[in-house]
Amino acid sequence: MTIPNRKPSHLFYQSRRRRPMLDQARGVYMWDVDGKRYLDGSSGAMVCNIGHSNERVLEAMRRQMEKSTFGYRLHFETEPAERLAEKTASLCPPGLEKVFFVSGGSEAVESAIKLARQWALAVGQPQRYKVISRYPSYHGSTLGALALTGYAPMSAPFDPMMRAMPKIPAPRAYLDGLDADDPATGAHYAGMLERKILEEGPETVLAFIVEPIGGASTGALVPPAGYMARIREICDRHGVLLIHDEVMTGGGRTGAFWGAEHWDTAPDILVTSKGFGGGYAPLGAMVAHERLVEPVLDKGGFIHGYTYAGNPLACAAGLAVIEEIEREGLIANAARMGSELKCRLTGLLDRYPIIGDVRGRGLLLAFELVADRRTMRPLPKHLNAFDRVVEFAYARGLIIYARRTRGGIEGDHFLVCPPMIVTEAHLDEIMAGLTGALDDFIAEAGEGLAA
Repeated sequence: MTIPNRKPSHLFYQSRRRRPMLDQARGVYMWDVDGKRYLDGSSGAMVCNIGHSNERVLEAMRRQMEKSTFGYRLHFETEPAERLAEKTASLCPPGLEKVFFVSGGSEAVESAIKLARQWALAVGQPQRYKVISRYPSYHGSTLGALALTGYAPMSAPFDPMMRAMPKIPAPRAYLDGLDADDPATGAHYAGMLERKILEEGPETVLAFIVEPIGGASTGALVPPAGYMARIREICDRHGVLLIHDEVMTGGGRTGAFWGAEHWDTAPDILVTSKGFGGGYAPLGAMVAHERLVEPVLDKGGFIHGYTYAGNPLACAAGLAVIEEIEREGLIANAARMGSELKCRLTGLLDRYPIIGDVRGRGLLLAFELVADRRTMRPLPKHLNAFDRVVEFAYARGLIIYARRTRGGIEGDHFLVCPPMIVTEAHLDEIMAGLTGALDDFIAEAGEGLAA
């Protein structure tokens, strides 16, 4: 995007692409300094679950700022951290009662694998160190979390700096021509975990990490029937810890506070961020079963930490976000509006042959573009559909989120995940912007779509 009269920036991120200067954000909308309005159809990066600039959350933050904005955990306990930890534990499955606060999802995953390893040492199982994950997957950008991530463009440059961790295929039944509603399909993919554990040597496998519903790497992938319960059984059978990555699914977006609630399964360790703090302050958490934490503390303590862990201002914001979710019934609204939005997205299958799949739960939804719906052959890479559709939508004032579907190498999926305060009128705007963007892309690609 070219922005005239913009002075050079000292900032740099992934690329040289510039964006308009943000002026303000309210509810589901954001405005740039020129007054153009954008509907935040992806909640940022699936973060702003309760919308922008919620006055009750801002007031809670103001009250805390008047008291303290920082209290180092080695020097003080703080009321906001204690209250948020208690609230978080009350929302988790029984036994997950020990909370470790962080500033983001990567830190939460890093904390989880370090706790798991220190637990193994504390209970006399030092041979356990391997953490199995899925391909594709995304679990964070620190080197530890990146070693678990199955997304080649992000991990390949750093492979020499990391210890490679074992991977199993993600349960993408729609690509493999399997019925996701058949329990045999869930058993098929779960069986890959057990075979990998046996292949690696069960005595060496520490944990398996899984997103209950896929995030950016698999585009709102819902597991097949029976999968979540079966992987829990397999982990128990081999003494392997189960880590649920709820960084994106936590906080109510899927129509339950935790994504795994849809299958009534519980992990040994849970990690969350994004919607947990709602974008009001950098915040995340690792929540662990007390049977893991107590042996580690008995052996000298958890050898890990972050400067801003349990920051009182961030925790005050996080507590207010959860209170707003509960006060306004936003989880129920996410379920209701998510069902309506998914129905509307599915309705596009008749209009656009290049849409090969629509998936997700609640307001964590995605659709995938393909060259051939029958074979699920991806669109030609050079069309850069994952980028171009996002840009066309952005030009129309709609923000959506996209990634390469097939491990970051090819394929195109788009996450449509508005804030949980979304209404039917907002859905009308989303669909108008989305269909306009698809029409723009098809016109640009022309005959290239058939290549």
